Amino acid sequence: MQHKTDRETQTANPQATQTPSFWKSLAGIYLIVALVLAGLLLGYEHRVHIFASNWILWLPLLICVGMHFFMHGGHGGHGSGGKKS
Repeated sequence: MQHKTDRETQTANPQATQTPSFWKSLAGIYLIVALVLAGLLLGYEHRVHIFASNWILWLPLLICVGMHFFMHGGHGGHGSGGKKS
């Protein structure tokens, strides 16, 4: 009967030694569900304050600016490096 060492077991099955991500564990899934429920309840309870405020009018503009900087990488992200031939 042959016994495998820990090193042989790790090289044979590398997935067995990796721990799963926190967000994929049972505690992580419970935390995600709790945060979503808390957000929904807070949004429902404070909906009058959220929709009656003036910042809701500026939200689409802020989203567009944020998407431009994060998705295009700021200035020069469209391929125009300033070189003109």
